[in-house]
Amino acid sequence: MDNIKIKSKNGNIINIDLRYSKSAKDKLPLLIFCHGFKGFKDWGCFPYMLDKIANENIFTVSFNFSLNGVNNEKANPIDFERLDDFARNTFSEELDDLGCVIDFLENEKDNYNYDFGTLILAGHSRGGGIAILKAAEEKRVKKLVTLASVAEFNRYGEETKRMWRERGYIEAMNTRTKQKMRMNVSLLEDIENNYSRLNITEAMKNTDIPTLIIHGTEDLAVDKSEAETLYGLCKKDKAKLIILENTGHTFGAVHPFAGTTPHLENVIDEIITFSK
Repeated sequence: MDNIKIKSKNGNIINIDLRYSKSAKDKLPLLIFCHGFKGFKDWGCFPYMLDKIANENIFTVSFNFSLNGVNNEKANPIDFERLDDFARNTFSEELDDLGCVIDFLENEKDNYNYDFGTLILAGHSRGGGIAILKAAEEKRVKKLVTLASVAEFNRYGEETKRMWRERGYIEAMNTRTKQKMRMNVSLLEDIENNYSRLNITEAMKNTDIPTLIIHGTEDLAVDKSEAETLYGLCKKDKAKLIILENTGHTFGAVHPFAGTTPHLENVIDEIITFSK
């Protein structure tokens, strides 16, 4: 695995992992994976999942969004040491970060053994929403995978928004680390000022590429109805919806990683089949 760092549009560090077979004779399909809210590229099962996908001769790329809250100067950060970055993160920033990763991979296509023309975007939870938006605005994307994806970023009630504007921030509790993670009002302003760019359902309507949507029936973070909404907007001849019974938001996996699950293996197998 190669770990590299590039700069975002605003000069912040985007921390990227490349997993691939150096012995493959043919150019490999190229898959970029986007983590979700309060997530990072090395969360729980993600390295295991991406290793397995890479072992099937798929060039996999995972990365930390530049303002996701970890210290991206490190190779494999797993602690939220930069809560000031987390606080000022926005959806538009993440979309632009993903664009920088795509640009980097296009510029480096002669230096690695992937076929840039096969570009697949995959994302989990909030990262699924980012992948959908980028697929709609980016013609270089050829396939799309969503795992437990949101169908809407504007998920906040009017009272929450009022308090957000009044205080200048709201806080989300990280139940794993017990940290209160602040989100500045700039995130709310981003939703409101850039709603056409950040409208996931409209983006899905305008996406005309093969799409794989996977969700669990017991997802308490993002209800499976959001997957059904997304699938309802797809071109049916190009889309596949998989609803997995009796599993939740991370398909049974936890952080720190405590081993795989049958549902996670199912997800991995489906991604591999879809990506080839």
